[in-house]
Amino acid sequence: MRSCKRIKVKIYGRVQGVGFRYSVYLLAKSLGIKGWVRNCEDGTVEAIFEGYLSKVEEMIKFCKKGPPLAKVERIEIKEENCKNEFENFEIRF
Repeated sequence: MRSCKRIKVKIYGRVQGVGFRYSVYLLAKSLGIKGWVRNCEDGTVEAIFEGYLSKVEEMIKFCKKGPPLAKVERIEIKEENCKNEFENFEIRF
């Protein structure tokens, strides 16, 4: 993928039980992002986004705020090499 960007994010705060994963899923699908999002046992939400740089940056911007009921305290972002291993974007359980 030309100008591919891949990041792994971990989002802290009130991010479970507020529609965070589904909101991320809908946005990722609309932007053509590939990867996944899931809840973690420690109360965080974790995701991998892979796609065009500008689209991945839109995902980061959304994750810093979240859906209306969320209260994001902080977000960790780790850049990774693009692997083109995903066919689509999914919610993982």
